[in-house]
Amino acid sequence: MSMPNDPAPRLEREIIAMRVAKEFQDGDVVNLGIGIPTLCSDFVPPGVQLMYHSESGVLNCGPLAEEGKGDVDLINAGGQFLKPVRGMSFFDSAEAFAMIRGRHIDITVLGSLQVSATGDMANWFLPSRGVGNVGGAMDLAVGAKCVIAAMEHNDRTGASKILQECTYPLTSQGCVSLIVTDIAVFNVDKRGLELVEVAPGWLPENISDVTDAEFEIASDVKEFELL
Repeated sequence: MSMPNDPAPRLEREIIAMRVAKEFQDGDVVNLGIGIPTLCSDFVPPGVQLMYHSESGVLNCGPLAEEGKGDVDLINAGGQFLKPVRGMSFFDSAEAFAMIRGRHIDITVLGSLQVSATGDMANWFLPSRGVGNVGGAMDLAVGAKCVIAAMEHNDRTGASKILQECTYPLTSQGCVSLIVTDIAVFNVDKRGLELVEVAPGWLPENISDVTDAEFEIASDVKEFELL
């Protein structure tokens, strides 16, 4: 979704997912949220073996199934068909959430409506529509060891989704450690944001122009690294 004053094209959703997938380490237990996060399973680096978890009650699930080869009994949290793999485990949602609350999830990737400068996340309720859906987001935001926000940088009106303070109801406070958008990558901690990567054709000042939150610029800020 490009804006009139953008200096260069914004990256596709698949590129956001590809960049996020670089964060996965061999042996990680990974939970992927609805939307952009589900695409990450298609871009896992060679040699990296992951154990995917879904709050719908699946562990060690495969990537998304090929079109026309889905099993109605084998879906992820977003209702998408999963590819069956050897060693998959099935159980009820109570056990799935016990795994989250027991801090057995290494990384969760979640979409978000807003993220604050200190890593607060708001991704379950959209005030303008008066509707929301908690799902497993609140448990994942506080239970996963690492929370990555994967999202577009601005909403459809052009408003920044990275704010000094969230204005929507929070999912969790201070939970996000990395933000990957269609134009930038930020490290996040309690001190604030650090811009570490930008999309091709974008400069830090261009990112600042479309970002509500204040941020520091890494001394070695670079273009998106996908390999």
